[in-house]
Amino acid sequence: MPEPGPARIPGLVIVTGGSRGLGLAIVQALARAGHPVLAVARQEGPALAALRVTEPRILFEPADLADIATLPGRVRAWRTAHGPAYGPVYGLVNNAGIGTAGVLATMPDAAIQRLIQLNVTAPITLTKYVVRGMMARGTGRIVNISSVVSTTGYSGLSAYGATKAALIGFTRSLAREVGPLGITVNAVAPGFVQTDMTDAIEGATLDQLVRRSALRRLPEADDVAGAVQFLLSAAARNITGTVMTVDAGSTA
Repeated sequence: MPEPGPARIPGLVIVTGGSRGLGLAIVQALARAGHPVLAVARQEGPALAALRVTEPRILFEPADLADIATLPGRVRAWRTAHGPAYGPVYGLVNNAGIGTAGVLATMPDAAIQRLIQLNVTAPITLTKYVVRGMMARGTGRIVNISSVVSTTGYSGLSAYGATKAALIGFTRSLAREVGPLGITVNAVAPGFVQTDMTDAIEGATLDQLVRRSALRRLPEADDVAGAVQFLLSAAARNITGTVMTVDAGSTA
């Protein structure tokens, strides 16, 4: 069994979609900060597997979060499996999601339903079962990964933008609900970050995005991961109900 994290770390942090891209960067940043981290994804993937070889505090559990009915049991199983070594669940980072693009008028109904199920229903339901333990202990941190598209709009991303806007509304209202119990709830809204979800953006479109940003560059996954790590740190104990934008100034 891996050695538990340092005593100063108050417990386990769950990161969904933690096997690649932005989620993997978040997992790595939190582990470097001393957190024991449970990465959740459908498959582990080679990058996460390699990272776990050098960082024993990074754990992995396979799960299809779109299978909503299984989430209560999964949360119980994760607590049972990892609680003895790493303590209760202290943080939840709702990062898993899909970025299906398409003009709304021609987007298949099934694609819209899956976007909503994975990007909205799954994180809300997962949070429901994780936050109960936080409420009982009087402490915890929740970070929802949204997007600048939720407020700026982007052609071809209307359904996706709607799901990310939903997460912001969820963040602000839940922060009111659980704040009196010592739990913070925040969102991070990345701009267009160079990950596998944005690899299709190239040429003139990519140049336009870069020129539009105040810093004349795109943010990187590590920048977003740093924001998440800050919101889980003691320095952010009085920050809740907020949306932290990480977009190199594209919405400035």
